[in-house]
Amino acid sequence: MFTTRPEIQGTFGVITSTHWIASAVGMKILEEGGNAFDSAVATAFVLHAVEPHLNGLGGETPILFYDAKKKEVRSICGQGVAPKKASIEAYKKLGIDLIAGDGLLSAVVPGAFDAWMLLLRDYGTMKLEKILTPAIYYLEKGFPMYERVATTIKKQKELFLNDWKTSAAVWLVNDEAPKVSSLFKNLQLASTLKKIVEETKSHSDHRENQIEKAREIFYKGFIAEAIDEHCKKSFKDATGKSYHGFLTGDDLGSWQASYEKPLSFDYYNHTVFKMGAWSQAPVFLQTLAILKNTDLSNTEPESADFVHLVTEAMKLAFADREVYYGDPNFVSIPLDSLLSQPYNKERSCLISENASREQRPGIISGYEDLVKHSLSWKIPKAPYEALAGNGTTLGEPTQAKQEKDTCHLDVIDKEGNMLSATPSGGWLQSSPVIENLGFQLSSRAQMFWLNDHLNSRLIPCSRPRTTLTPSLVFKEGQPSMVFGTPGGDQQDQWQLIFFLRHVHHKLNLQENIDMPSFHTQHFSPSFYPRVALPGSLFLENRFPKEVQDALKNKGHELKLEGSWTLGRLTVAMKDGDLLKAAATPRMMQAYAIGR
Repeated sequence: MFTTRPEIQGTFGVITSTHWIASAVGMKILEEGGNAFDSAVATAFVLHAVEPHLNGLGGETPILFYDAKKKEVRSICGQGVAPKKASIEAYKKLGIDLIAGDGLLSAVVPGAFDAWMLLLRDYGTMKLEKILTPAIYYLEKGFPMYERVATTIKKQKELFLNDWKTSAAVWLVNDEAPKVSSLFKNLQLASTLKKIVEETKSHSDHRENQIEKAREIFYKGFIAEAIDEHCKKSFKDATGKSYHGFLTGDDLGSWQASYEKPLSFDYYNHTVFKMGAWSQAPVFLQTLAILKNTDLSNTEPESADFVHLVTEAMKLAFADREVYYGDPNFVSIPLDSLLSQPYNKERSCLISENASREQRPGIISGYEDLVKHSLSWKIPKAPYEALAGNGTTLGEPTQAKQEKDTCHLDVIDKEGNMLSATPSGGWLQSSPVIENLGFQLSSRAQMFWLNDHLNSRLIPCSRPRTTLTPSLVFKEGQPSMVFGTPGGDQQDQWQLIFFLRHVHHKLNLQENIDMPSFHTQHFSPSFYPRVALPGSLFLENRFPKEVQDALKNKGHELKLEGSWTLGRLTVAMKDGDLLKAAATPRMMQAYAIGR
């Protein structure tokens, strides 16, 4: 089978991420004696530098990992929470029924920094200065500006010059978007990281004490103070109006990243580990539970039957996401029922030969009113005629080509430690730069609904239902594989397709990633303006014409995309003593490295 790249193989270590520089840095850390956790943290901070349109220091990250020494799987929740003053009533007083995807009203506590510090403190071996030095190097010396970042900045130019002036100071060069292939520097962010390093070194020589000091600096020190002042100012957002934020320094000081026990589900001879229902991750597991009741093993990986079965199963699982998911610290979620075999056997009976255009959540005893409210509620319309963040009028969103995307990284070291993480948020186009810090805040609050009767409603100090969802898999009881992708609501769709082809069709990693992909936007998306496209099926146009025709005949509303546009998967695998890795050729940025 044709592949765009070789499947990387070795025994020392493998790393794969959505940017070649980040992957190279992660491998360098392994070569210098660091473990998978050291490598992951260094890689993540380089991603903050070189993919600023896809993630940032003010964003969030879920982390899923296997500790080879303790032989356990753990997760870290690096998703920050809503501000204490951010309530449904507070938004309603402003005349807002749908939280915009940019500006300051959508800001939540930055979660990524504390998540990485927690991992580094408890599982890493290197000092903070060693880990942050590569990111500081590229921020000071410059990284090669590539087309997608330059294009994103160009679209924001007028907004930056006219309103988000702190962003203009960082992202524009002589009031213009930087040129492709020019060396781009972010000296403000470099200074912020250097100041963290300097203050931690003056505080203590002890590695763990330095990391604890860094956490204090970010959430209670000069960074928290700057964020507090920043959110008192007003900036324009997608509504065309200017607002200040609800986020305060007290919100930062009251929050910390936390360890959690991941969810898991057995599928054939594999066990899949995922984050909890504060993310969309259980959708992946529930779709597997539904598909267990189908004849998927007898389909071909590029066939209409495969695409149809998987799509219809995903529609059912996402319908349950829309009704039941939310922050389990604040709302009741019947996860045991949602992942149970009897429930999903019943759900699988809804799949027919024809594509569904209905939203069909399951009804679980004790949650009838929740289902009723969810189905009867009319999603508020976004102000399409208002000015969008890029200075143009909002029209129908292109679901398959989101401007605000994500990063991903996977790493396995020679000891068998493995990690998967999906850093996101804090995009340069989502929020104005915090003065003198060189980074932006997350806008993840756009994923809350302003409706008191929904599980994913806005509750002060709760987590928004994030789309971020790394994956970790055991095979026959042994740690086997870590993988993930950017892509918003598509993340658990593209990953699921990869995993099913891995289990049922035995493709090697690169062959699998290179296969044409697909997804649906049948349900309400998580991002503003949250417009659903019932019955939709997005296909890369490499699918054979006869497959396309068969899917049309089944009633799918086909939306053909470019040949190499859907998915940015990366994956690392341990197969006995052999380590393997692969990365998508889509967007020409991701790379796998190993030896």
